[in-house]
Amino acid sequence: MRQKMGIFIGLLLVVLGAVILYLAIPYSPTRKAFQKDLAAVQDAQGIQAQASLDDHRREHFTKEDFADLPLAIQKYLEGCGYLGKPKYGQVKMAFKDVAFAQGREGKPLKINYTQYNFGQEPVRVALIQSSLFGIPFEGYDGYRAGRGQMKGVVAKAFTIFNQTGPEMDQACLATYLAEALFIPSSLLNGLIEWREISDYEVEARIHYQGQTASGIYTFNQAYEMVAFTTQSRSLAESDGHYTPMPWTARCGNYQVNAQGIKHPTTLQAIWNYPDGDLVYFDGQDAKFSYDQIDD
Repeated sequence: MRQKMGIFIGLLLVVLGAVILYLAIPYSPTRKAFQKDLAAVQDAQGIQAQASLDDHRREHFTKEDFADLPLAIQKYLEGCGYLGKPKYGQVKMAFKDVAFAQGREGKPLKINYTQYNFGQEPVRVALIQSSLFGIPFEGYDGYRAGRGQMKGVVAKAFTIFNQTGPEMDQACLATYLAEALFIPSSLLNGLIEWREISDYEVEARIHYQGQTASGIYTFNQAYEMVAFTTQSRSLAESDGHYTPMPWTARCGNYQVNAQGIKHPTTLQAIWNYPDGDLVYFDGQDAKFSYDQIDD
């Protein structure tokens, strides 16, 4: 009996050790899927080919490219240094130690968030990395071919949520629109309609794959984009239903990166509940880079 118990305990320790080792190694199916999709999009949109060229051999943004856009958008693009730069097709935005709240109750989770947005067509892919009590938590937030998805995986193997459907498709398109000014080539593909509201406010409406999303950009007196508000997103409830909810993205503390582009380093995503706002994504010290292929 003691011998059998010893064998059982030994096997249990071996299994436990294997699990701990698996959780500790860098490999994860979620990250692999993200990297595979990212490479496919980069190839389809010609990012790798463009990134291999010297800047002087590439097409560059000109003032004439944006002459038909609202004046506030033109001033934003000029002030942020895009004119005269290569016609970037991809922007990478990297955040570390983001305070991320999954609901109105409980302590926010600290996450690392890495996203890529593309200009030729509306595509956005993002990888979330964190841990819960030492156990890896990962997320894949994506919008491709008109389909949106938000997936969460714990311990590299167990999917705890996987949100898809028409509401998620529209929500992801609205998010893409909120970030469109960070990749100006997206403003040249003919998918966005514009309406000037005031000197510092512009309404935008994007149509793609049978979906429509809209929102309002707000600029400060330096023509830095500081907010985007939309009614085109819905909040996913715990029972799987979606509730339409106003949503705001705020950004600020603009700084110039190594490529000479001025961009925000603080970004917040906010659900505007009737009884008060929830800042569920609070990103600080964001790093922006354009058309760079990671090893």
